[in-house]
Amino acid sequence: MVWVRSEYAGELAVVSTWVTALLPWNIFYGAVAGGTVLFVRFPLLQIRYTFGVPLVRATSFATPVSAYLFQAGTSVQVAYGVWMLGAAIYLVALAISVYYYREQERVEAWSVDPVSLLGGLLVASGLLFVVASLLFPETFFGLSFGVGGGFAGVSLPVGALVQLLLGGVLLRAERVS
Repeated sequence: MVWVRSEYAGELAVVSTWVTALLPWNIFYGAVAGGTVLFVRFPLLQIRYTFGVPLVRATSFATPVSAYLFQAGTSVQVAYGVWMLGAAIYLVALAISVYYYREQERVEAWSVDPVSLLGGLLVASGLLFVVASLLFPETFFGLSFGVGGGFAGVSLPVGALVQLLLGGVLLRAERVS
């Protein structure tokens, strides 16, 4: 079963890569230190909102690298490391998609199919985002799998699942040479 016509596969690959930049791969909301916290994790940015947590800024931003370095020596550093690896793969996909958009004929002449390449990169980074979600000490769909025993709250890998779906669609696209 083909989900996308061959002549539109390139456009879908570019748009899918860009859309996943705007979808948070993980959203966590829960109780921490007498207050509540909301983490919204995008492929290349984390936004943390806190409410009622003493001595903590209400809103903070972090990149995968800065979050990883901030968590040095803690039990969640591994999760942030997996996110950082997924973000690096995603950044490669994003760069390829921008180049594909600007130089479609050149990219279509590559020895590797750019649609399959972007699909594979989206699946690889999406899988790493799901693994990172499982490694965070938060509850995952109501179940605690994290290395730290679980914060009270809910963690949803929304964008990671969408990213896996879009990557899978791109990998299944039949291309006519």
